[in-house]
Amino acid sequence: MVDKTQQNTWKNRTKLVHGGTRRSQYNEVSESVFLTQGFVYETAAAAEARFVEIGEDEFIYARYGNPTMRMFEERISGYLGFADGFACASGMAAVNGTLMALLKAGDRVVASRALFGSCLYVLEEILARFGVTIVLVDGTDNAAWSAAITDDTTLVFLEAISNPTLEVIDLKHVCDVAHAHGALVLVDDAMATPVFSYARACGADISIVSTTKHVDGQGRMLGGVICGPREIIRGPIEAYMKHTGGAMNPFTAWTHLKALETLELRVRAQANATLAVAEALSGHPKLTAVRYPTHKDHPQQALALAQGEAGGTVMTMEVKGGKEACFRFLDALKIIIISNNFADAKSIATHPATTTHQRLPQEQKDTLGITDGLVRLSIGLEDVDDLIADLVQALDQA
Repeated sequence: MVDKTQQNTWKNRTKLVHGGTRRSQYNEVSESVFLTQGFVYETAAAAEARFVEIGEDEFIYARYGNPTMRMFEERISGYLGFADGFACASGMAAVNGTLMALLKAGDRVVASRALFGSCLYVLEEILARFGVTIVLVDGTDNAAWSAAITDDTTLVFLEAISNPTLEVIDLKHVCDVAHAHGALVLVDDAMATPVFSYARACGADISIVSTTKHVDGQGRMLGGVICGPREIIRGPIEAYMKHTGGAMNPFTAWTHLKALETLELRVRAQANATLAVAEALSGHPKLTAVRYPTHKDHPQQALALAQGEAGGTVMTMEVKGGKEACFRFLDALKIIIISNNFADAKSIATHPATTTHQRLPQEQKDTLGITDGLVRLSIGLEDVDDLIADLVQALDQA
């Protein structure tokens, strides 16, 4: 087992390769995958003792924890700068588990209105049903946050960069206001990416990462992770998750461990390519807008640059002519595929209004800026010149 004190001195890329490593008696190079549900005790007294108190490197049942899962939890949480993490079956299992573990009837949540549709469902349809007050604000308006967050606010929830419209929130301001009123801050880091996450640096208490996205990065596994203080992760969150069955399976944790080794290389290359594509398409006559957080045309470029090193691996563009023009453009793509995921090695184009955000009421789509002309582009690992050529030829047919 790698010494944790030593890990604190490592640079990020080293943490992604070696953090949290546990080796069996065989001293294997590649991390082992422990495909086991339960664990054996030497004696009945040893079993009793473990159920009273679980030691640092002890396990009871895979729903509670597993050596492979712990390796992944320690590696990703250490990389993000948090004390601990809990690996979940999906990104939404992580969101739901965190909210359900930390909230009760009578609590008050202030959240950005620009949230992923499933997150809004959990807030407005589930938590509200059980007596939690939900207040939604314009995430780009600091005054709105300051007015909405009060002493009776329990938790603040937001996406650092919103999906799909790429709004950027002044996270330090939100954290300062929330903490002044004693509220926890929960950040969804899916679009910001683990590599460019600034949640911890800005003071967020908990970061949720959909590991389905950049961590896996190749369209294989669903996963999520909740990172935060050890007393929260191993307290209410672990208690809720282990009793309700939202834990990640060990094979997913193992594939994620191997994927972390190349995370920085992949995501940095994708982010550079995304900015290059945005620059190449800016001003195109078939487009009314191109948006990427750190691109000059983004209205919050200064804030994005002040908070993060890059704007992630996703950009959006507004195609003239609405849905019909968008569909002609999408159908004409030769390299970029049409799908509803993002952060894959393969570049993906999505029409949010008719897919990922289809079920939102039209009024809400209008408020969020999810128009019939909006296309979300997730830039992969292909040659950037090939991607630009593919996009330009498809726009010619829009």
